[in-house]
Amino acid sequence: MDSAEHERKAAARFASFDQDGNGYIDREDFSAAAAALLAEFDTAARCDKGQALYTGAEAFWQGMAGIADVDGDQRVTREEFVTGAVKRLGDNPQRFAEIARPFLRAVVAVAAEEDGSGVAPQAAARVLRVLGVPEDTARGVATALDADGDGLIGEEEILSAFARYYCTAGPDGPAAPGA
Repeated sequence: MDSAEHERKAAARFASFDQDGNGYIDREDFSAAAAALLAEFDTAARCDKGQALYTGAEAFWQGMAGIADVDGDQRVTREEFVTGAVKRLGDNPQRFAEIARPFLRAVVAVAAEEDGSGVAPQAAARVLRVLGVPEDTARGVATALDADGDGLIGEEEILSAFARYYCTAGPDGPAAPGA
């Protein structure tokens, strides 16, 4: 992949974190993502799942800032994101998954089937749409994430796809297993 293509993909990945479009990623972007997900799934912020989502968002922000916020201003610019998150973690996507795990685990709990067995592809598509993935792409990716065709997507499948998408030069949308 040439550098222009890499830059385009890095910009798209950055934009998905920059929820308010102000040109940098900060704590408020993670809180906004949590609030939007809770609203989408009609979950109260003060319930256990809501609190876990906000706590996970804060942990994710702290992990992202620890890796990428080189000047310590509590904001991650696009350049810091590309240098810090994408380049530093490109050789170890699972490290990024571990930073994201508390947030993604809470997202799974909010979006999961009532019995907690996993996330249906339709719910996963809703999550992706809320986080800025176009509707058609979100549906296709969510369906592909259900690799075994059982109608449910597990936490590890979600973590793995999330890490590959944000840490590799791979596909334009969040990756399905094996992508």
